[in-house]
Amino acid sequence: MAKLSLFEKRRQRVRTALRAKGGSRPRLSIHRSGRHIYVQVIDDEAGRTVAAASTLDKDLRGTTGATVDAAAAIGKRIAERATAAGVTKVVFDRGGFLFHGRVKALADAAREGGLEF
Repeated sequence: MAKLSLFEKRRQRVRTALRAKGGSRPRLSIHRSGRHIYVQVIDDEAGRTVAAASTLDKDLRGTTGATVDAAAAIGKRIAERATAAGVTKVVFDRGGFLFHGRVKALADAAREGGLEF
């Protein structure tokens, strides 16, 4: 078995805790790269994506996604799209990323937009 990086260990630890606590709620999954931030609301029971948003969306494409302001805009956008799809309660899956900076800004904006987690 290959040795896991610290990021991969943290990702597995977070996902295991989510499965234990989350129950049947959809998962708000985040991925951030050096240039962009991506977020999805995933229904794991049905195996489908309910809503998604990223800094690659057409109206945000000219701006950089590597800022806290861009992450906050994506958080508001995913909250709107999820509530339009009928999802109000989610489990926050930060993956292996620390809850700091862009990840925190996205989470706060999603809470302000009406998502509960």
